[in-house]
Amino acid sequence: MDAATMACFEASRNRLASLAYRLLGSAADAEDTVQDAFLRWQAADRDYVEVPEAWLTKIVTNLALDRLRSAQARRERAVGAWMPEPLLDGDPMLGPAETVEQRESVTVAVLLLMERLSPVERAVYVLREAFSYTHAEIAEILAITESASQQHAHRARRRITAAGNSTGADAATARRIVEAFVDAAASGRTDHLVALLTDDAIAYSDGAGGLAKKLIQIATPQRIAAAVRAGLTATPAKQRRTGASPQIHAALVNSSPALLVTLDGRVASIVVLQIRDDRIAALYGISAPSCLQRLAEGWQRRDPAVPLHELWQEAR
Repeated sequence: MDAATMACFEASRNRLASLAYRLLGSAADAEDTVQDAFLRWQAADRDYVEVPEAWLTKIVTNLALDRLRSAQARRERAVGAWMPEPLLDGDPMLGPAETVEQRESVTVAVLLLMERLSPVERAVYVLREAFSYTHAEIAEILAITESASQQHAHRARRRITAAGNSTGADAATARRIVEAFVDAAASGRTDHLVALLTDDAIAYSDGAGGLAKKLIQIATPQRIAAAVRAGLTATPAKQRRTGASPQIHAALVNSSPALLVTLDGRVASIVVLQIRDDRIAALYGISAPSCLQRLAEGWQRRDPAVPLHELWQEAR
């Protein structure tokens, strides 16, 4: 492959990775999909490729859909058992973030909601909302009619809008929200934490170490507050298991405020907060090392920040 052909692909790599990530919810799978597309690009008769960007978009979209449709993927991604792979703000795989729709399409809440869409509905939603493709262009990419694209987009948007998602936090806002959450959780008074949660708040977790076979769900603000307090309470078993003093940092993850728990500077787990009307509507706890690898590597490359809180100390 000559340098010009390689440069053409590399110019699209980040956009293609962002597209694949939104479709798959996994950075590792997105990277594999883009690599597969690169192999197709190498083997293609490029004299017949009129618009490389359109050709590559179609290839990546359909490769991602093939992954979503595979029997193995359906088993691994069973609704209620799968959590998307979170990414730190600034990761190029998050892609465009200029509009509300673009930011919303990459939140943990929406990535989970998209698991309930058909693969084609998911693709139409991502192509339309995050990348502003016309329905005529989407129809060409997916080999469907333009009216079918419009119908898929309408159904997907209706389901996602009905969930009442909210985005738009910047780094300063994320830190303020996480600080309030941590202060309330560490205060020793559950009512302080309950006051930050919406009446219909819900929490999801993949379990300590990400070992739960099915996502743990906790409903009602009182139960969520109790679970968070238990997580922040020091016990001899926790101290023996960690062998270090965990620290909490604030971060922006997938366009949402998040707290990162680190051990000796490495990310051990995160909790992403979904905000609605200035209160916390959902919490997503992710601890599986396989889900945190890219985020943890990104965190290591950043300058060390002063932690918001030291865990395993007596609650104030």
